[in-house]
Amino acid sequence: MHEIQVGFGDILKKQLELAGENYELLSSRGVRAFNVMGAIGSGKTTVILKLAEELRRRGIRVGAVAGDVAGDDDFRRFREAGIPAVNINTGDDCHLDAHRVHHALEDLPLEDIDVLFIENVGNLVCPADFPLGTEMDIVVISVTEGDDMVRKHPKIFAQTDMVVINKVDLAEVVGVDPQRILADYRKVNPHGRAILTAAKSGHGIEELLSALGF
Repeated sequence: MHEIQVGFGDILKKQLELAGENYELLSSRGVRAFNVMGAIGSGKTTVILKLAEELRRRGIRVGAVAGDVAGDDDFRRFREAGIPAVNINTGDDCHLDAHRVHHALEDLPLEDIDVLFIENVGNLVCPADFPLGTEMDIVVISVTEGDDMVRKHPKIFAQTDMVVINKVDLAEVVGVDPQRILADYRKVNPHGRAILTAAKSGHGIEELLSALGF
């Protein structure tokens, strides 16, 4: 078990080292891992479940880590869908970190997993500072959160590999233009990919899978 006994100024450095260890472990087992971030209610769990459903149809084995401050609701949804999963409760911390994820990996049957989705704590601030050792960082945002979320939280969007603009089927109802969110994202991250989805109905999931390399 890792012991982290360092000053605050060294914490991020240590986390980077542990993230590297996680990446090497996952790579050695042939596991592709994705860090899925986003606010509470953005649809992270639904997006993961829809992706898992399609991947499993193709014979690709999926696992999950559910990160929450408290509770096990998302963990239970994964398990009910037949996905090997581990629950992480962070308590006072508003993010997952490489240390916690490393121990979650120890509790997963990595030999039976091809793709691992790590659902981060519902937050658009803290997770941006803590790499986990995944292949790709994804942020899920819902149109129901408003059209100013990228402008209010530029850091996480600037450094993410992909943004999923979810619940676009509700855009007209809530008076939000997804294209405005998309334009804001392209300003802060011209190299990132953006996919529009209505995950509950499955809209955009095939495009998302393709963007992830499946």
